[in-house]
Amino acid sequence: MFIKKIAIDLGTTSVLVHVPGRGVVINEPSVVAISKDDRKILAVGGEAKEMLGRTPETIIALRPLKDGVIADYRSTEAMLRYFINKAIGGFRILRPEVMVAVPGGITSTERRAVIDATIAAGARAAYIIKEPIVAAIGADIPIGSASGHLIVDIGGGTAEMAVISLGGIVASKSVRIGGNRLDAAIQDYTRRKYGLAIGERTAEEVKIGIGSAMFLDKKLEMDIKGRDMISGLPRILKLTSDDITEAIQAELEGMVSALKELLSETPPELAADVMDKGLVLSGGSSQLRNIEQLFAKATGVPAFVADEPVFCVVKGTGIALENLESYKRSILATR
Repeated sequence: MFIKKIAIDLGTTSVLVHVPGRGVVINEPSVVAISKDDRKILAVGGEAKEMLGRTPETIIALRPLKDGVIADYRSTEAMLRYFINKAIGGFRILRPEVMVAVPGGITSTERRAVIDATIAAGARAAYIIKEPIVAAIGADIPIGSASGHLIVDIGGGTAEMAVISLGGIVASKSVRIGGNRLDAAIQDYTRRKYGLAIGERTAEEVKIGIGSAMFLDKKLEMDIKGRDMISGLPRILKLTSDDITEAIQAELEGMVSALKELLSETPPELAADVMDKGLVLSGGSSQLRNIEQLFAKATGVPAFVADEPVFCVVKGTGIALENLESYKRSILATR
C-alpha cells in the first residue's frame, strides 16, 4: 500500500501528522537546529527541542513558525520534508497529497508561503484549510448543519475563534495569543517580581504543572530553578498557582476580549444556537486549568473542552483530506 495522502497540523509549538488509516503518526515540537557556519540542518523535532537554550555559539535552535505563520522559510521547508519523509518512510513511488491546517487570520502571502514550502518539501499537491474548520471537524461538531457552532482553538501561537454554520465560517477572530505568549508572560513576571530569570522550557513546565486561568481555592506549588538577576548565581524559587494566574491575566483578557467581539458580530439566530450548545475549546493550550470556566463566566456561554483537544486540528484535517469533495468550500488554495 502506497500512502498518498498526509494531513499536517503545522503549529507554532508542535507539528502533528495524520495518515489516513493509521491515525496520528507524528507529534513532535516544531523546532529546528541549524549550524551557524554553513546553515546546515542538524536536528528537527524532539531532538532539536532538547537543544533550546543549551546550544554553543556554533548552533542555533529556533522555531521556524511564529504566531502560526512561517518566520523562517528554509527551516520550515526542511522541517516539512523531514516530517513527510518520516510519515511515509524512505521508499515511495508517488509524491503525496498534503493538506496543511493554517490559522484563520493569515494573509494570502503567508498562505502562499505554506503552499510553496509544502510543494518544495516533496508534496505532489498542497491543500490549505483554516484551523477553526478542521478543529470543529476533529471535535465531532456537525459543521454541515444549519445551526451555529462556536469553536475556540488555542494553540502555541494563536487563538482561533469561529462561528460555523452550513460548513462555512460565518464570523471569526484570530488573535496572536497562545501558549508561547503565556510562557513569555510567566518569564517576565518571575523576572519583575522575584528577580529570577528562567528559560522558556521552565516557564512551560510551571504553566502545565500549576497554571490556572482562575485563582484556585487550594493553591498549587512548584519549585523552579533559574538565575538570580542581581547575583548572577543559580537560585531555587517556590511559585504558587496564584503567581501563574496573575502572570497570565493580561494574555487571557486578550482572548476573552476577542471572544466577546466575535459574539457581538454573530447573527442573532446563530448566537441563540451558540447559547444553547455552548462553545467548544480545542488546541493544546485549552488544557490550562479552568480556562473553560473563565470563558463561561466572561461571556455567559457554556464552555467545554473537546476530547483529546491537542489532536482536534490534525484529526479534522485528515477527515477533510479523505473527503475533499465534501469540504471543497472550506479549502482555501491548492496547487
